[in-house]
Amino acid sequence: MHVMNSPPIVDVIIPAFNEEKSIAKVIGDIPALVRHVVVANNNSTDRTAEVATAAGAQVVFEPQKGYGKACLTAMDWIQQQKAQPDILVFLDGDYSDYPQELELLIAPIFEGKADLVIGSRSLGQREAGSMTIPQVFGNELATTLMRWMYGAKFSDLGPFRAIHWGKLLALGMVDQNFGWTIEMQIKAHQVGLSYAEVPVTYRKRIGVSKVSGTVKGVIGAGYKIIFTIFKYWRPFR
Repeated sequence: MHVMNSPPIVDVIIPAFNEEKSIAKVIGDIPALVRHVVVANNNSTDRTAEVATAAGAQVVFEPQKGYGKACLTAMDWIQQQKAQPDILVFLDGDYSDYPQELELLIAPIFEGKADLVIGSRSLGQREAGSMTIPQVFGNELATTLMRWMYGAKFSDLGPFRAIHWGKLLALGMVDQNFGWTIEMQIKAHQVGLSYAEVPVTYRKRIGVSKVSGTVKGVIGAGYKIIFTIFKYWRPFR
């Protein structure tokens, strides 16, 4: 870790599947300090791509559905740019996060105090009904297991997060769907990255959640998160 002496180059990735009603609001609230806003259009069947482009974002297309897959495709696009970012921010496209709080997330990295910063909904203010009971329970279970098994102290798997670009690439992220966020946190802890949490505000999303809005989605996400926790556990090494 080191203190950045000049304003950092910050890029944002927004994985998006059928978010035409919310994506322009998200992009519009992102602070002007951000260089590229990269929307990973994850096989949307609506006008997400057109709306995002009109709002000023760079749109990349990933036909294979999966949160992690969309993130990886957007990262590939960033790697092809002449100048690489200092900090990468991940943000949801449903307007449940407050993009204006991005500066709070990147501050610890800019100041040399952290490599990874999680926007914690558990520590922040949540609008009533913004997280379903399965979501709250899943977060509690996952963070508790990470603490017991790894000694990793997190309060949330929040999608709104910032990470030092070079450190992210070194993690070798591979998950292509629901395990993306927890894979990042487990690997960061395992390789000794410094991490912090910042309380963030959370509101009801626009539209219906593709994960928590269906029984299949809840079960699938829950299974993958628990699977990922055990996948990287090495108790006897």
